[in-house]
Amino acid sequence: MAADRQRIYRDFTHREAVFRICCDAFEAVTAEIVRQRHILEEYIARHNEFGASLTPIGLQAGAPPVAQRMARAADRVGVGPMAAVAGAMAQCAAEAGLRAGAHEVIVENGGDIYLQAVDTVTIALHTGATRLGDRLAFSLQASDTPLAICSSSGRMGHSRSLGKCDLATVVARDAALADAAATEAANRVATIDDINPTVEHIAAIEGIDGVLVVKGDRVGLAGRLPSLVKTQH
Repeated sequence: MAADRQRIYRDFTHREAVFRICCDAFEAVTAEIVRQRHILEEYIARHNEFGASLTPIGLQAGAPPVAQRMARAADRVGVGPMAAVAGAMAQCAAEAGLRAGAHEVIVENGGDIYLQAVDTVTIALHTGATRLGDRLAFSLQASDTPLAICSSSGRMGHSRSLGKCDLATVVARDAALADAAATEAANRVATIDDINPTVEHIAAIEGIDGVLVVKGDRVGLAGRLPSLVKTQH
């Protein structure tokens, strides 16, 4: 992630998740991360299948809002609810910062970003290789936000992926939905022939603004994405 004006980012680690946060209300953001993670863990302890299923699953009575967000996203995309956890946590945390009075908040959770900006911000894309995808970035205006930009890969990161996609990035207003859809996009791409049908499928999901997929030297785009710019590599 790169910024067009000087921004201060701070790291926060909780359990296995590493967050990168830009927000004046840092303590409110981190406290919400801890709170929401505790709430979700308590729910999964009562409903083990929620944490293990790779397909959509129903909710038990009294499911907390964070689980409801994840389940809605999973049901719309066709994946397990945990495919939406990083995005859901990022958005919950960012919304807590806004409720605490912050005018700008950017929360990144392992490549899944939710932000409300007051000025231009550039989000660099990273595929883990010196290819075309690593020379691209999204340039967002404040009016583009609030927005979620979530990514998945078959080459990088700890999350399970069934495909061999270098990078799948999805843009949506709902971070849980963007996260789940990025996971599904990455799952669908094994060869460059999978790019076009994948971006068409993901872009057709209700609530998705746009999708970008990178495989080797090929990039597929669909929907309404923020402006693409070249990074200074």
